[in-house]
This record gives sequence, C-alpha cells and structure tokens, in this order.
Amino acid sequence: MSVYSVKVLCVLVFILTMVGVGVYSKAKVKNSSDFLLGGRNMGGWVSAFAYGTSYFSAVIFIGYAGAQGWEFGMPIIWIGIGNAVFGCYLAWKVLAKRTREMTHRLDVKTMPEFFEKRYNSNNMKLIAAVIMFIFLVPYTASVYKGLGYILESSFNIDFNLAIFFMALLTAIYLVLGGYVATAINDLIQGVVMLVGCVLMVGYVLYHPNVGGLQAGLEALNKLDPALTAPLATGDKALPLLGLVFMTSFGVWGLPQMIHKYYAVKDNAAIKKGTIISTVFALVIGVSAYFTGSLGRLFFIDPSSGVAVMPTTAAGVPNPDMIVPTMLEGALPAMLMGIIIVLVLSASMSTLAALVLVSSSTISIDFIKGFLAPKLSDKAIMVMMRVSCIVFVGVSYLLAVIQSSTIVNLMSLSWGVISGMFLGPYLFGLWWKKTTKTGAWAGFIGGGLTITIGTILINQKLLPAGVTSPVIASLAMIVSCIAVPVVSVLSAQMSEAHLNKVFGEARETVNQ
Repeated sequence: MSVYSVKVLCVLVFILTMVGVGVYSKAKVKNSSDFLLGGRNMGGWVSAFAYGTSYFSAVIFIGYAGAQGWEFGMPIIWIGIGNAVFGCYLAWKVLAKRTREMTHRLDVKTMPEFFEKRYNSNNMKLIAAVIMFIFLVPYTASVYKGLGYILESSFNIDFNLAIFFMALLTAIYLVLGGYVATAINDLIQGVVMLVGCVLMVGYVLYHPNVGGLQAGLEALNKLDPALTAPLATGDKALPLLGLVFMTSFGVWGLPQMIHKYYAVKDNAAIKKGTIISTVFALVIGVSAYFTGSLGRLFFIDPSSGVAVMPTTAAGVPNPDMIVPTMLEGALPAMLMGIIIVLVLSASMSTLAALVLVSSSTISIDFIKGFLAPKLSDKAIMVMMRVSCIVFVGVSYLLAVIQSSTIVNLMSLSWGVISGMFLGPYLFGLWWKKTTKTGAWAGFIGGGLTITIGTILINQKLLPAGVTSPVIASLAMIVSCIAVPVVSVLSAQMSEAHLNKVFGEARETVNQ
C-alpha cells in the first residue's frame, strides 16, 4: 500500500468514526440541555479528555509548536509545563467545583447567562454574548488554518478546499449529536493524541537530522546556544513569559473551557478529572513543543549551515508550515497517517467546543434572552443547530481570506475574551463583595488594554519584546486588578441577591 493510500485510509477511518458517533449520539439528545451540556452528567474521564482535547488543537501542533519552537528552541517547553500545572491542575482546583455548584444553583447554561445572573445585568449578558461570537470566530479560523496546512502538506490538496471539507465535517457531527457526540469523540480522540504524541517524539528525536537527544541538543547549540538554554534570556524572556501566561491562565476565562465544568456530573468526577486532564496536558503539551523546538534541524541549508524557514508558493517565509513539512519528511507512512489523525482529533474537538458555545450565545443568550423570551425548548435546539452552521461558515470565510499567522489570530481571541472575562468570572465565583460596577470595570479594563495594545503593536510603537501574547496577558492582569479595586469603591449588591447566588442550592449538587 502506498504512502498516500495509508494516509487516506487513516483519515477515512477518522471521519467515519466521528460521523458514526454523531449518529449514535443523536438519539441521546432530547432537549437543549442535552445538546449543550450532555444533561450535566459527564464523568471524570470524559470531562477531562473533553477539556484536554479542547485545550490543544492544530493551533499548538502547527502554529505554536512550529513558530515558537523555531524562535525559542528548548525553552518553549515551559509553555507545555505551564499549561499542565496552571492551565489544568490549578484551573480545575480553583474553578471546577465552584462553577458546577453556582451554575446549578442559578440554572446557568452559558457564560453570558452567568454574568447576567451573578451581577443581575441583562446588558452584561448582551455584551458578553456579542464579544464571544465576534472573537471566537478568529480563534476558530486559526484552528481551520492549522488543519488546512497539515492537509495541504500531506495530501497536496488546495488549502481552501481542505478547510472547507473540515468545516463541513464539524457541522455535520456537531449538529447531529451536540455535546454528547463531542464528549464521546473527545475521549476517542484523546487516546489517539496520547499515542500519536509519544510515537511522534520518538521518530523525530531519532531521525537522522536529529540523531538522538544529545546529538540534537548539540546541533541546536551549534546553530544558536540560546536554543538549548534552560530559560529564555534577553529580548526573548518577556515574549516567552507572555506565551506561558496567556496559554496557561487564558483558559480560566475562555467560555469553551469553562463550559466543561458546567457539564461534569459530581465532585468525584471533578477530582478524577483534575488529575487526568493534568497528565494529559503534560504529555501533549511537552511533546508538541519539544518536537517544535527541533524544527530548525530539518531545514538546514547544506551550503551555509544555516536553518532556512519554509516558504509559501510566493517565496514568503511561513512559520505555520514548519511542523507539517518536517513531519512529512521525518515520519513513516503509517505514523504520518496517525499524526494527521492526531492533529485532526485535537482540532475537531476544539472546533466542536468553540462552535457549540458560540451557537449558544446566538440561540440562548441573544435570541431567547432578548428577541423571543418565550421560545420553546424545541425551537432553541433548532436555533442552536442552525447557529452551528452559521458560525462554521463565518469562521471558514475568515480562515481563507485573512493573512495573519495562527499565533496572532489565537492571541487576539484569547486576549479579548479572557482579558474581559477573567476578572469578573473569577471574583464573581469566589468573592461576595464583587459588584456589578467592579465587573464592568474588569470588562472595560481588559478590553481597552487589548485594543490599545494591539493598535500600538500594529503601528510598531512598542518595543519588539512586547508581543501579542504579552498584551493578552496584560489584559487579563488588568481585568483581575480592576474588579476588586472598583468593587471596594462601589455600592455593594443586595444581601438578598447574594444569598441567591451563594446560598444553598435547592437541588443537591455535591453528591
């Protein structure tokens, strides 16, 4: 069997599995809660893999691992470690139980609904819904771009056609089974990702271009000693710190990640999910970034001994093609097929999570929340399915017409959403004295920071070390400072409202 046939076979099996799970899950979706939250009955393993596979997508394997691995070398591995420790373990410890309890108590299904009921503000719900829909589109587009590059490199098919095909697949299986289909597929895809990452590291590490760990480190050191340093120094220190902070703490305010806590079954599942998601993130994150840090060794010009970044057809250097190109040359046919499925698995799970929470903002937060309050549950399900298709279509268009790199697209999305939401969400969960005015200060402070910072970067008015991830991280910090400071200075919310938000739930949620 030819190399091409093996890769095609692997992708076909992947597609049939996803669609099959969608068809199977359709019978289990009886109402909007099932479609959006899986009936709030997800166990620890399923919830952990849903969280982990939504965390890591083609963005990390194609965009971040390649571009940042080329730039920083081995120090980039700290991103993977930070994602596991802060983005998974600490996030689950701080947010999971409290989120589950409060969303049960307030009958909340979406993050805009959380802001509405926590702060007694319809306007905050509207703004949050609009922000989510607008700025989750570039994130989704960045995932599609990563998929497009890996499929273009592996199958020599048109980039736009590859993205269209994956967008269509996302819409089909998500419309069929909603969160139930997503969670089951996440579990299957998570196993593929774990196996694929271990095999990928082994083959890349012992490829002749690398020659094992010691030889690889020596070759990188010869190119640039900074590529094998334990930490980034000088002008690279701040950009790397920004990457670690943004990708580790940004998930604390991303609706598609918080959504997993809404659906988890009980506290026992939360304890199990905390450990499983952390181990999963450590394996996936470190594997991806370690592989990306070796990228330069696959593009050394024999005549000059200098690593030359792959280019587009027009001859423009393209960091998003580093990993697809190196893997295509380094891996045997069967393993390359598995790696393609790995990237597809990581990406499709992230896409499903993004599309699902985005469709909920249209159908639940906007249409039912403002335009048609008496909308039936059946009509809501129809609207969510239609919204899924609309969101996929808009994301596809952005992915094929824009020119920004994956890293910039993701930084914009994470910066705006987490920059605005993190402070109001975190303090709203834990601190009774958080006020509506304080929450608005977090929204506005984080939003202004990312807006002004992005403008200054585009106009080249900031030092080179102040990158998009640094600005995104700063927006999150500003949000978390603005909320408590303004809350202390503003009028407190009523005791009756706080008792409703923080009091004992009418239903048992601590089983």
